[in-house]
Amino acid sequence: MAELNLQEIHDCMLSIAEKAGDMITSARPSGRNVDLKKNSVDLVTETDQAVEKMVSTSLRERYPSFSFMGEETYKPGDTLTDAPTFVVDPIDGTTNFVHGHPFVCISMGLAVNRTPHVGVVYNPFTRDLYSGILDHGAFYTSNYKTAAQGEKARLPLRDPPEPIGGLERCLVAVEWGSDRGPGGDYEVKTKTFARICRNQGENGGMAHSIRSLGSAALILCGVATGGLDVYWEAGCWAWDVCAGWCILKEAGGMIVDGNPGNWNPRVDERRYLAVRKGDGQKELIEQFWGLIEGRLVVGP
Repeated sequence: MAELNLQEIHDCMLSIAEKAGDMITSARPSGRNVDLKKNSVDLVTETDQAVEKMVSTSLRERYPSFSFMGEETYKPGDTLTDAPTFVVDPIDGTTNFVHGHPFVCISMGLAVNRTPHVGVVYNPFTRDLYSGILDHGAFYTSNYKTAAQGEKARLPLRDPPEPIGGLERCLVAVEWGSDRGPGGDYEVKTKTFARICRNQGENGGMAHSIRSLGSAALILCGVATGGLDVYWEAGCWAWDVCAGWCILKEAGGMIVDGNPGNWNPRVDERRYLAVRKGDGQKELIEQFWGLIEGRLVVGP
């Protein structure tokens, strides 16, 4: 395949993301158009499905030879391959969307050889736009497409960033996930949440605090900006993280396995530990790995 024009692909994705944003902000989700996937906290709306259809149709018209993987059309057994693949979550933060909480985005990534090459993450409610292109940096634009639009700022927003230090200096993002039965990853998560916040004298990390915000893509962008220091997650899918992964890596951040030991996970392995740019990344990762209570089983 000829060399890809990643800037051109980025610009096409951004144009489609704008249209998706208009669809999202004009929708009025209610209990009547919300369906459940596997349980009462795993939600999908008519808007999720309509946005994905628009996005997939638009991308296939422009790039018919590329593959497409989207949350709402995924089928068990579908796998991310080495082929150029658009990896899309039409509404990342569906629970927030249903509740009227504006921490919501469309997340559009392009993976080649299962490596994120382009990422576009757009919150149409707050008009926050994040984007990244492999080897060309990551950027943030506030009040996108409004009269008050800010200048395109390179990420991280504070550069050079402050050294990371230990977990006791960190704001940590986590999520509960939709699998909440006894034992398993839910138990690993909740025990680890408690330990990373526990007093250091009781063998804890004494993190500044933890945040559960409801959108993996926007959380990764928060780590890219430097506003969040760490994000630990298990259970996400490639469409949740592909775009944010590209943006974070281009902002100098690191992503490793959510389980200890694997420094080079694939984007579709479903366990992630993300750390912002700054001196002390590897030391913080090793400290965090040492506080995990058990071993996550989701993923390969």
